[in-house]
Amino acid sequence: MEKKRKQKPMGAIEKEAIVQEYLAGTMSYRELEVKYGYHYTNIGGWVRASLGKDKLKKPMKHTVKEVIVPPETGFSEEIRQLQIELRRTQLQNKLLNTMIDIAETQLKINIRKKSGTKR
Repeated sequence: MEKKRKQKPMGAIEKEAIVQEYLAGTMSYRELEVKYGYHYTNIGGWVRASLGKDKLKKPMKHTVKEVIVPPETGFSEEIRQLQIELRRTQLQNKLLNTMIDIAETQLKINIRKKSGTKR
């Protein structure tokens, strides 16, 4: 895609229109570059000059961006495997605790460690 470069100097009205379009938050510097044919660094300079360097804040196009991991990245499969492993480990822990409880009640053996030590 070829970019058209304007050869003639631009007027203050055209600069102000480009700056206002950027400040509206609908287009980025690069999109404005393609639309109007002026380099994006020039457009950024016009915006900074119109606002002052310390007042420049890039307008937000969206208030909140959610991070969505596409399913084709393999994360969903990894998460599923980790959930299966977690469930298996929780069941194993429950089984071992139940075995200890049964051994303590039926065989009258104290298996669990007592709090504190005796000398």
